[in-house]
Amino acid sequence: MTSHEPASQAASMASHAPAPAVAASAGFDVCVLQTGETFACKPGETLLQGMARIGKKGIPVGCQGGGCGVCKVAVKRGRVQKTGAMSRAHVSEQEESLGVVLACRASPTECVDLEVLGKMQKNVCAPWGRIVG
Repeated sequence: MTSHEPASQAASMASHAPAPAVAASAGFDVCVLQTGETFACKPGETLLQGMARIGKKGIPVGCQGGGCGVCKVAVKRGRVQKTGAMSRAHVSEQEESLGVVLACRASPTECVDLEVLGKMQKNVCAPWGRIVG
């Protein structure tokens, strides 16, 4: 957390069982449970930024500002830190308490397992070479 971030934005979000942490300088492994694909998130990088590197074309990026809800994911294991506001139209307080976040507004603080939800699911979870448009 930096000195200019409000405490509410830097609050860690709990999930079910803690994932093993790796050295912060190396980043954290993030696994997409629906596909088994794993990607690395560098320190301070959002889940969406890391996810863009897994090599699938057609990952919807949306507004990247927490307002459109395209990048909705459920953190099933591990912890993330909010990097900014998320629209309550797309992630309710109840969902957030259960580990649902917008990937553009969450950065892992340890290794994470997640499920892709919503509009992004059809492309991230499509078989290689078959991206749904």
